[in-house]
Amino acid sequence: MPDTTPKPARRNASGLARDVELLDVLGSPESLRADGLGVVRVAELTGRDKAVVSRSLATLAEAGFVERDPATQAYRLGARIYALAAHTREARLTSAASPTLRRIARETRETASLNVLRGGHVLTVMSELSPHEFRATGWEGVTTSAWRTPSGRALLSDWDEISLRAWFEEHAAESPVIGRAHAGLLSSPFAVIDEPPTGPDQVRDYESLVAEITRIRERRYALSVEELERGIVAASTPISDFSGAVVAAINVSAPISRLGSDATRLGVYIARVGAELSAALGAP
Repeated sequence: MPDTTPKPARRNASGLARDVELLDVLGSPESLRADGLGVVRVAELTGRDKAVVSRSLATLAEAGFVERDPATQAYRLGARIYALAAHTREARLTSAASPTLRRIARETRETASLNVLRGGHVLTVMSELSPHEFRATGWEGVTTSAWRTPSGRALLSDWDEISLRAWFEEHAAESPVIGRAHAGLLSSPFAVIDEPPTGPDQVRDYESLVAEITRIRERRYALSVEELERGIVAASTPISDFSGAVVAAINVSAPISRLGSDATRLGVYIARVGAELSAALGAP
């Protein structure tokens, strides 16, 4: 008669499972606070033989998953782990954002885009175009000066003051747009404005940027009226992930002749839809 006693699930105690255990330890709060752990401490935390742990960590270091500080000899998570995490996060972000952009374009009948920060510029990752023949242009693959755009300000809205000032000092003088010709944007009916507007409520320097970021934190959206492209109004909202950090911004752009005085209403709408996307990404 066959034995029907339930068997415990088989646990792979070697190979990949053991390597993952080491990575978990190096990603622990203790390791992050100390900027890495030595072989002896890793062995203590895992309950494994020191020589075995040493060999395993050396193998992981060769693959780039961990790295060893030459001065302290402590191990910490390597660049390859962070690169894989970044790719995974961005893939998850674009996958989750795609139906959101389609929804926004359908409900507003205007061009919607997903943007991320790259140095001093905003990169448009994907766009959903307005069904109107006369519409804002898609900017996929093009980078625009972050402080000159509502999406860039939304992306900077969770930065602390010291980091923001250092970033501004480094990037404020950079070109407002990079790569327009490669994206076929030279045929756009809207002219790029090279200099920041001078109106009292416009972002034109560091102080006015800080004031605008304060407004974004309060209302969860940013507005722009003919700041980068003449004739264009835009609204953006920050998108957060499971860590609570801002990882992207959704932007809606439209001709001022069509949107007119509805810019604030668009901002409120985009903030609400953006909050739903953030929740889907696990934002607290």
